[in-house]
Amino acid sequence: MKQLTRSELRKNIMTILYQINVYEANKIEYNVEDVIKEVNPIDNEFVKDVVYGVITKKDELDNLANTFLNKWTIDRLGNTDQSIVRMAIYELLYTKTPEIVVINEAIELAKLYSDDDVKNMINGVLDKIYKNKVDNHE
Repeated sequence: MKQLTRSELRKNIMTILYQINVYEANKIEYNVEDVIKEVNPIDNEFVKDVVYGVITKKDELDNLANTFLNKWTIDRLGNTDQSIVRMAIYELLYTKTPEIVVINEAIELAKLYSDDDVKNMINGVLDKIYKNKVDNHE
């Protein structure tokens, strides 16, 4: 099996987070490891780090998203959009991935899976979080 690119891994992470969202919304029991293996059969630290990171920090990520979503809350977004936003915010805050890469990757996923309004909203939120992060670390 070929090595997946980071972009392909992010698509898998989005899918995993989407499935977990659906399970939780429907009160279906699940095992995170099983969901990861279903979508991403090859063991991958990046996938695990981001998936577990998003699950662990979900409230913090959602609060941050809600701070920057103009008159909206993350729970009003579709499951796919929520997954993209949470993954990207997590990566912006807790990984060494360059911010521009995180934002571009999220926008590429949003182009494929979200409508234009949501794509622009995601771009705006990530941009504000990035600027906020830069301003607070100078």
